[in-house]
Amino acid sequence: MKVFLTRELPEIAFRLLKKNKIPFDCYEKDSPIPRKRLLKEVQSCDGLVCLLTEQIDKEVFDKMKRCKVVANYAVGFNNIDVEYAKQKGIIVTNTPDVLTESTADLTMALVLACARRLTEGQKFLKAKKYKTWKPGLLLGTELKDKTLGIIGAGRIGTAVSIRAKAFGTNIIYHSLQRNTYLEKKTGAKKVTLNFLLKHADIISIHLPLNKETYHYFDSKKLQLVKQDSILINTSRGELIDEKYLIKYLEDGKFSSVGLDVFENEPDINPELLKFTNVLILPHMGSATNEARSGMAELAVRNVINVLKNKPPLTPVT
Repeated sequence: MKVFLTRELPEIAFRLLKKNKIPFDCYEKDSPIPRKRLLKEVQSCDGLVCLLTEQIDKEVFDKMKRCKVVANYAVGFNNIDVEYAKQKGIIVTNTPDVLTESTADLTMALVLACARRLTEGQKFLKAKKYKTWKPGLLLGTELKDKTLGIIGAGRIGTAVSIRAKAFGTNIIYHSLQRNTYLEKKTGAKKVTLNFLLKHADIISIHLPLNKETYHYFDSKKLQLVKQDSILINTSRGELIDEKYLIKYLEDGKFSSVGLDVFENEPDINPELLKFTNVLILPHMGSATNEARSGMAELAVRNVINVLKNKPPLTPVT
């Protein structure tokens, strides 16, 4: 048996493999593994631990001669051809739950930073423009009595809502299924997407990326968004069609926009960087010691279980 990891992970991953006496190897550089190397390594591994930076597509699966499980070091799995994995009889797993709190924390950090113009304030100060206190200097908005619209009321959307409720916001949400727990906990109301877009002062996106949600926020939906609202995305960059986001930013549609993700990561559209009211982070949602270690542990435990003929803990397939 052999497990291959496409990147060096927190130490817990290697400790678990050693404890279970499972040989492993990993790509030694802290950068995405070259495609040629990936295609070579998957030919001889029984289990693969990969990142979102790797496209595990038909070509990769066809190179696998004995691989039983692909464990994605992420909640999302849009980088994996799940349907083809099913055809090949290969189990795919992800890492839900362990990064819920960290991503919810970061989402609220973006909400607060956008509402209170923190990035603009810091740049203003560093540019030595702050000469005296003024009543009208860098005015933002309070969260109390504002309406927060959650699009996708799953684990993370729920956790964000609970945090936001502590600031006195009113919660509305749009989701495929009703979330009674969220409603009881925060008084949230399930609404149509059009209603949410038209009435929410703050919109927070928590959708998975798939064929149905790619460019989910197109020109039509962005046009419906309430004037001077705040838009937050900590899910996947491809959910928003950036050319239309840029258009509406130029038209002054949004008070501010907070993005932890963006299209074509790590390449960023330079047009987005021109806006002072756009805060962009380098995909930091799960960037805590607790979350990243938890993700590593869960990914490796999934692999170990499958290789020992036990059910995976968090299967996608």
